[in-house]
Amino acid sequence: MPWWQWLIDIAGVLLLLVLSYGLALVIRRRALSRHGGTFELSFRVRSDRAGRGWVLGLGRYSGQTLEWFRVFSVAPGPRQIWARETLSYDGRREALGAEQMSLYPDHVVIHCQTASGEIELAMSEASLTGFQSWLEARPPGTDWSR
Repeated sequence: MPWWQWLIDIAGVLLLLVLSYGLALVIRRRALSRHGGTFELSFRVRSDRAGRGWVLGLGRYSGQTLEWFRVFSVAPGPRQIWARETLSYDGRREALGAEQMSLYPDHVVIHCQTASGEIELAMSEASLTGFQSWLEARPPGTDWSR
């Protein structure tokens, strides 16, 4: 078989892989959103350099936890899980500099405290209102002094 036929076969296989990956992402997103409570949520995985370390994702409320899923992953499970009783909201700020290019448009950066330390999340204003309501709706008997 001539070399150009091999090249066409390889290009066809690569195109099929890219289309399969795209279809898997769409199916995964639909499956995650099926039960509601999902929203665009970015998570800062590294904070060693200003404006860097942001990863786009989806957030989902699941009972007493907030689950975070990467957007461009086909893994079925969440990458991060934060329990409501260990999560507290510390404040917000606007995205600055390189963060404006890394995050979804009109998202604000929020600071939260967890049992393992401080984290930064980014979400829309409407999602922030829902997040604050979810945090305040803790079950009776939880520690409200945080």
